Amino acid sequence: MILHSKIIGDGFPFLILHGFLGMSDNWKSMGLKLSKLGYQMHLIDQRNHGRSFHDQTFSYEVMVDDLKNYCEFHQLKKIILLGHSMGGKTAMLFAAINPAMVAKLIVADISPRFYRIHHQKILEGLSNLDFSTIDSRKKADFELSKYVDDFDTRQFLLKNLYWVSSGVLGLRINLKILFENVHEVGESLPTNLKINSETLFLKGEKSEYILEGDITYIANQFYNFSLKTIPNSGHWLHAENPNAFFTEILNFLS
Repeated sequence: MILHSKIIGDGFPFLILHGFLGMSDNWKSMGLKLSKLGYQMHLIDQRNHGRSFHDQTFSYEVMVDDLKNYCEFHQLKKIILLGHSMGGKTAMLFAAINPAMVAKLIVADISPRFYRIHHQKILEGLSNLDFSTIDSRKKADFELSKYVDDFDTRQFLLKNLYWVSSGVLGLRINLKILFENVHEVGESLPTNLKINSETLFLKGEKSEYILEGDITYIANQFYNFSLKTIPNSGHWLHAENPNAFFTEILNFLS
């Protein structure tokens, strides 16, 4: 099975991987901007997310295999690869296993280290959305607000809503499998893996996903990396400060 994607523009292939509970649509605006620079943008839905296939297995190893299969299907031999959060972990592991394929690597607000499970409340809230009574986005937002205070986070999560049939809403994500395998999201990259690809790490100024102590951790595995901070942004740095995010990518690519 091949991952679903939205392909924009022509030129050197540039692949983007979303984060946990996200989807390719989260990157549509950034993808359009980058396509105008002469890149063929591949906005990808990872397994159990967006419009891609659902599967019982969920780990970084299988997501790397999914991406390799995707590249082979589309005959992509050399790529630029950007991953955010969970997608960043997939991207790092892909670059470690397939170094000849990755011309440049961009990792948005994640490091290779282990992260504790911290999505329980979100997953609980999504699991308790009763679509036998919820028939509008507004009602879904109200119910989710009992579990998730932040409005922007709820709007991000509710992008997963879609009409299953006339008058019946559902979620695109494979919630059951993601709930059961949420521990996989925080898994660390194997410490023996080394990444030679030129790599840019982008950190949200207000985010705690990349801390001072992580820089040594990154340096032990990445031979050629730089780290830039996106001001006035948290974990969703590409949405919170898209201009600064775009500028740092532009500088890195040129």
